[in-house]
Amino acid sequence: MKTERQNGETYVGYEEIDQCSNPAVVRPIGEIINLRLSRRSVIKSLAVAASGLVLGTLPGREVLAGSLANPSTLTFEELENGYDRYAHVAAGYDIQVLLRWGDPVTSDALPFDVRNQSAEAQQRQFGYNCDFIAFMPLPRGSKNANRGLLCVNHEYTDTNLMFPGITSREAVENLPREQAEIEMAAHGHSVVEVQRTGSVWRTVDGSPYNRRISALRTIMRMSGPAAGHERLKTAEDITGTRVLGTLNNCAGGVTPWGTMLICEENFDAYFSGDPAVTSEARNHQRYGMTGVSKFSPSWAKHHERFDVVKHPHEPNRFGWVVEFDPYDPASVPTKRTALGRLKHEGAGVVLNPDGRVVIYCGDDERFDYVYKFVTAGRYNPDDRDANRDLLDHGTLHVAKFEEDGTMHWLPLVYGQGPLTVDNGFHSQADVLIEARRAADLMEATPMDRPEDVEPSPATGRVYVILTNNNKREADRVDAANPRANNVHGHIIELVPPGNASAVDHAAVTYRWNVLLRGGNPHNAADDASYHPQVSDNGWLTCPDNATFDQQGRMWITTDNSADEKTLADGVYGCDVEGAGRALTKLFFSGPRGSEVSGVCLTPDDTTMFISVQHPGEEPGSDFDKPTTRWPDFRPGVPPRPSVVAITKRDGGKIGA
Repeated sequence: MKTERQNGETYVGYEEIDQCSNPAVVRPIGEIINLRLSRRSVIKSLAVAASGLVLGTLPGREVLAGSLANPSTLTFEELENGYDRYAHVAAGYDIQVLLRWGDPVTSDALPFDVRNQSAEAQQRQFGYNCDFIAFMPLPRGSKNANRGLLCVNHEYTDTNLMFPGITSREAVENLPREQAEIEMAAHGHSVVEVQRTGSVWRTVDGSPYNRRISALRTIMRMSGPAAGHERLKTAEDITGTRVLGTLNNCAGGVTPWGTMLICEENFDAYFSGDPAVTSEARNHQRYGMTGVSKFSPSWAKHHERFDVVKHPHEPNRFGWVVEFDPYDPASVPTKRTALGRLKHEGAGVVLNPDGRVVIYCGDDERFDYVYKFVTAGRYNPDDRDANRDLLDHGTLHVAKFEEDGTMHWLPLVYGQGPLTVDNGFHSQADVLIEARRAADLMEATPMDRPEDVEPSPATGRVYVILTNNNKREADRVDAANPRANNVHGHIIELVPPGNASAVDHAAVTYRWNVLLRGGNPHNAADDASYHPQVSDNGWLTCPDNATFDQQGRMWITTDNSADEKTLADGVYGCDVEGAGRALTKLFFSGPRGSEVSGVCLTPDDTTMFISVQHPGEEPGSDFDKPTTRWPDFRPGVPPRPSVVAITKRDGGKIGA
């Protein structure tokens, strides 16, 4: 997820926020902080340490070198690295642009007119900067791969690419009310029915399922331990149980009962006003508020709820996981406070053998943490309504990684350990509202931007996607974050106890190892750890999100900073076991300036849906002179964030 605008002659982009709000990085983070592991110790010894549980012994690089020919189970001919105006896919596959910013969603939507856009029109159209994507089969409960609901997050907006003439910071700060509200309406989520006829996908116009959720119009419910707390009450909602809209919806997840979980990430970037003069100063500063809105500085001028001085509790109403039912267009989205308030990147959901539901997530900022939530109650497969409030009761945990390959899940529970009145916590609501500070006090392991945390349905192992951290100094590396100036990121594999048929995701002690480190393994300076047979095109940088196909292979999206572009972001296929373990292959690449964010597959693996976010988001690129006009390539039409459908020309499964 790209998260900071660049200042300069042209005001473009949301790159990584050049900050860290975790005070722990100014002091040692525990007994493992000064340990620096070589590539061999990370790849070999930690893997061997994990071998007694779900995994077998994992081979070191030197064992594989030169011994295998094309060990990957992925048979496509990988793309060559490149960086141009277009999207590309491996030979034998087709790209179909299915949904673009401004396309009609609801039956009363107006045609998209980029130069005469309105907030009311945008409220009914496909939003901006598509991210997480899920295919929900129709009818509900089926595995139909030809008809379903595409559920798509809309994370943020690029003002300079949406509107003509936005070429300075001053222009963004003085955005008129109508344009500010267009931005608000372009946030949130879209539900769109889609159907396949032959090899062609199309949207179903006028479907009763089609729906837009936004920051401008959608009323949401607060539930769980923090609902109704004084710190969630505002002048507009004196009950602390209702909130207008959702912000910065990045990744998400799907529950076993068929509801969507959409996650609020960089909510701090929408608020203006000095947090230091408010009653929530410590809280707001820990979540990165600086007094200047990084994304939308005009919003507070037109909607004062985004002014933290006037409304210091308003930010506390964001940073949650939102649940709603895509099969019921009248369902009220609910912010589930039991899952904690973070910069949630996603929500990786798994059903434990004992019936409890476990949700993994990362807090996407440098030196923040990995979390999991375990429900108190158990999933009822025979009564969907019985699961309605299952996520309101349970325990949030934060991860502590040890140098010997073990990890511990530390419960964030009021009254336990340091989470007491002496440290400013007066209830479980306080712990959840300030989950970051609670995790600090528990001495969790600060990580290199934990984004997606995705469990494999095939093996039960869990993969933590760590995008990068160029702020980690040489004396602050540790076993789980083994590189200083980690510009390429890495992926950690968690191994819960048990075996593949009965993995205990509710356990408090796991094993772990590093699956791979990003960067070019043929470049010694990158200190990358990949399968030795990775090609010059197959290596990746800045992994971001992932999904799994029916064979248990991982598909990884990337988010490389536009300021450091040497290759396009894309989708990489990767075996996670067998001879091809950690051998990544480039399958799809996006147009220049874009992030390839969300990815999912139909139940039969014959279609891959991909979100292509912010094409043209580069220094010097704007509405009138973008660096690409993908996907329309029409004069006067700016680049449009879009969802594409990838199919194999012979109708076969993706990747094989």
